[in-house]
Amino acid sequence: MKFVSILMGSKSDYGVMEECAKTLEKFGVMYELIVSSAHRSPDRTHAYVKNAEAKGAKVFICAAGMAAHLAGVVASLTTKPVIGVPMKGGVMEGMDALLSTVQMPGGMPVGTVAIGSAGAMNSAYLAMQILAIDDEELAAKLKEDRILKAKKVETDSSGIEVILS
Repeated sequence: MKFVSILMGSKSDYGVMEECAKTLEKFGVMYELIVSSAHRSPDRTHAYVKNAEAKGAKVFICAAGMAAHLAGVVASLTTKPVIGVPMKGGVMEGMDALLSTVQMPGGMPVGTVAIGSAGAMNSAYLAMQILAIDDEELAAKLKEDRILKAKKVETDSSGIEVILS
């Protein structure tokens, strides 16, 4: 079984990370989703990552705010790709989480996406692009999605555009 594992540092992250899950569902990609904190439940996080990897997790997506150490902790436990989604909140409105997620030491990479909802959706797309390296069916679905997005831009423009000859 091949799937994407989504971890959130807090239940309050679910409102944003639901976009990630919905995006994976839209493409028929299996996933697991749990709440596990790098700080409040480190034993749960460690056990989950090891178990998920053994069951077939191919990519880990980790959402956390403020200190945002979840993605880094998960990256320390696996050599599978880890994608970090910084969550908005705190006095820096997510910039602290962005910097904590992206500033990993050399040799311990975490692919980091945008803060919040756009990041949640992009984390799903990035995970699927990784999976599509050896999944031609998923690769075709992603290509079709890009074509539809381009057509939507043209349709949106056609109703308002003004072009001089």
